[in-house]
Amino acid sequence: MPQDLRTVLGDLVAVNSRLTRLAASASGNTESPAIWRTLAVLRDLGPVRLGELARASRVSQPTMTKLVHTLDERGWIRRIADAGDARAWLISADASGVAALTAWRDEIASVLEPTFDDLTDDEIATLAASVEIVRTRLERARAAMQAGEVA
Repeated sequence: MPQDLRTVLGDLVAVNSRLTRLAASASGNTESPAIWRTLAVLRDLGPVRLGELARASRVSQPTMTKLVHTLDERGWIRRIADAGDARAWLISADASGVAALTAWRDEIASVLEPTFDDLTDDEIATLAASVEIVRTRLERARAAMQAGEVA
């Protein structure tokens, strides 16, 4: 019996949150999840203004200002003059920030691996296919949103 799409999507979001919390707890990494989320947004969106970055990360502009300051102190972002507005800056992930994000992702994957090390090859293939389905839909949704913003 096929499950209701809305239920499956709700379960996917909930289980993803649980997985993220488990990974953060098991890794012992004390970095704020907002740091990693901000770097991931910058990696995915490219250079953006502070307000746009705050909206994409679902935080207030003052909170994003603090996050950007922290990332800037670490050398994980770059500020780029906005060619369209000399008063504004674009924020971009620096290669060192992307490297830190990649290292963190590897760290959490490593601590999660024992939880999933008994999966069969078919189960791993199913998870990989599921990730690709979600990734494709998210990219399509982002492209549609960007097209709507331009219009």
